[in-house]
Amino acid sequence: MTGTIENNVEQTSQAQVEEEPLDAYSRAVMRAVEAVGPSVVNIEIRGAKGGGSGSGFIFTPDGFVLTNSHVVHGAKAIEAALSDGRHFTAQVVGDDPDTDLAVVHIDAPTLPHASLGDSAALSVGQLVVAIGNPLGFQYTVTAGVVSATARAFRSSAGRLIDNIIQTDAALNPGNSGGPLADSRGRVVGVNTAVILPAQGLCFAIPSNTAAFVAGQLINYGRVRRSYIGLAGQDVPLHRRIVRFHNLEADSGVLVAGVEPNSPAADGGVQQGDILLRFDGKTVARVDDLHRLLTEERVGKTYSITVLRNLELVDLQLTPRQRA
Repeated sequence: MTGTIENNVEQTSQAQVEEEPLDAYSRAVMRAVEAVGPSVVNIEIRGAKGGGSGSGFIFTPDGFVLTNSHVVHGAKAIEAALSDGRHFTAQVVGDDPDTDLAVVHIDAPTLPHASLGDSAALSVGQLVVAIGNPLGFQYTVTAGVVSATARAFRSSAGRLIDNIIQTDAALNPGNSGGPLADSRGRVVGVNTAVILPAQGLCFAIPSNTAAFVAGQLINYGRVRRSYIGLAGQDVPLHRRIVRFHNLEADSGVLVAGVEPNSPAADGGVQQGDILLRFDGKTVARVDDLHRLLTEERVGKTYSITVLRNLELVDLQLTPRQRA
């Protein structure tokens, strides 16, 4: 009899141990959904080529909504539906095809909003949760991990977008513009694309990029920037290289691609170079480069420093106006 009781206790304890990881995972997903879910909106549009739909999320209490440029670009009318059943007319504040981001505004009181996290702190393997309206199924939740960071991805407009997050959290048409959240309920990315028919290849624009672009769109209606014609991704630098060249940062921007006949190409930038400085200022991340490429730099020549085959190379380039 004693043996039977001990066996039952042992089996119960083993079952609890096996359930604990799943419970922790479930709690993390639920925490993210509770924090971000109320801010998610279903976006319905009417445009020159008919209608469409996508996702977005409110990121300020006064009704500014982040979504994808390709969701709202060219829309004649936009309606935003909240998770509590309320419907509002939305107006485009601005959109930026270069990053496939847009901001729309809804005029309503007491709106739930999500907080933007620090996408630079993301790690490969980290849990992320996507919320959106795939294929018309509203407020669908999927979860996965960060598969990679600092990818370069070509947008639907044909432009290369830098520093993209890759995740295996399932996305489908209609998820575009919805939030990608971490386990603490902070938005770390804006879902933008999925590669079909592949499975588990989904992409999101980093929240740090989204914060910069959103600020520009709200203040100016567009992102005021100059153009140099390269696609980059953040890469760490070996500490021996940092020490040998006395560098200010332990990371730089790997040139993943150079557009033909661009300022970067004309200036001698090559694929595989690591950009370290622009106009004497340290470039540790793609976001640093974005902030430096302002409209005021158009037509002026600047020095840049790249790491090429372990050697520092100084080049000159002249940014142009983004078309």
